[in-house]
Order: sequence, then structure tokens, then C-alpha cells
Amino acid sequence: MTTIGILFLIGVVLVAVEVVVPGGILGILGGFALAGGVVAAFLEYGSGGGSVAAGAALLIVAVTLYLEFVLLPKTRLARRFTMAATVAGRSQPELADRDAVIGQEATAVTTLSPSGYVEREGRRYEAFCRSGHAPAGSRMKIVDMDNFRLVVTQIKEFS
Repeated sequence: MTTIGILFLIGVVLVAVEVVVPGGILGILGGFALAGGVVAAFLEYGSGGGSVAAGAALLIVAVTLYLEFVLLPKTRLARRFTMAATVAGRSQPELADRDAVIGQEATAVTTLSPSGYVEREGRRYEAFCRSGHAPAGSRMKIVDMDNFRLVVTQIKEFS
């Protein structure tokens, strides 16, 4: 009886702590402790005692899930720790408008060998140089776009 009680007490405490400390590990350990208590009840008291212990364990798990997913998110504590604002920033710059940039000139900001960055009208774009290597500062012509980058060729300057 004490083994069953201790396992159930450990299971209830771990599952109760899981309600406040999310992550799942404590809840899983608590579930294992409850299952161990059920197995011990079956071994010690037979099918009658084991069935009562299994019902109690299922009731504990059901109450815990209800508290964690239904009641807890509505509390003042949960609202205090929940982020309500959204992030409006972007991790990547917007893509160039295909029709507006093809045929236009850009300046190589970095060495294109064959990939690098070009600048057009104050905006930087990732670019692939079709003509191979182009040093920084070179005048480039935008000839195409693929996926997320511009395809450029170097404008040869004759003197």
C-alpha cells in the first residue's frame, strides 16, 4: 500500500508541477509514476484494486490536462507571461520586382565570384554574376531573376 501511495503522490506532484512548468518532461515522469502505482496496485490487490487505481490515475491526468490547457491560459498569471505583441520586422529584405529591375543597372557592392551583393537605387540584393568574377564597384546589368537573387552580367567599359 505504501509503494502505491508513494508512486501516486510522486505522480500527482510531478503532474501538478508540469501544469506550471511546461516542457513535458515532468508530466511524462509523473505519468510513469502513476502507471507504476497502477501496476503495483494490480500486483498487490488484483484486478479490483488495479482498476480503481487505473481510474484514479486517469482522473488525475484528465484534471491536469483540463487545468493546463483550458483554465491556466485564462488566468492573470498566464496573461502576464504570454507575449501578446507581434513582431512586424522581416529577417530578409523584400524581393525585387522582376519587371522593374530586369534590364536596369546595378553596382557591385561586394566582389561577385560569382555570387555576392549588388545595389540598385539604394537597396542591396543578392546577385549571381553570369559572366563569372566581377570586382566590387563594377557596373552590372540585371538580366534575370531566379528564386531569391538577381542574375547580373558585368558591363564592359571600353576606353
